[in-house]
Amino acid sequence: MKAQQIAQRAAQLAWEKKGNDIVILDVKKLTDITDYFVIISGESDLHVKALCDYLEEKLEQEQVKVWHREGYSNLNWVLLDYVDVVVHIFREQTRQYYELEKLWGDAHIIRVEEDAKNRIVFAE
Repeated sequence: MKAQQIAQRAAQLAWEKKGNDIVILDVKKLTDITDYFVIISGESDLHVKALCDYLEEKLEQEQVKVWHREGYSNLNWVLLDYVDVVVHIFREQTRQYYELEKLWGDAHIIRVEEDAKNRIVFAE
């Protein structure tokens, strides 16, 4: 699976698990660290944990294995590193504090939204 497909699939899985305010940042022209950030908010520690577990499990079933995971013991900000895609799952207050979208303000932002038929769409 290509990096863009992994990012979109992670966003779709987060949407399925009721993740909030999901965005994909295309940072490949801005850094050599990764190509995409997927940023997701969870409503509680349990929601962040559920999102993390669900993404890891479903992506692994599709032969996309997490290379590194951080923050799982705290659940305020969990980072799932898939090398070319880094997934950030935040509690809302933590996300507001760090403002990754603002920090990476030059990145192309792809918003994940729901259409009239309750299907996921990627709005650029």
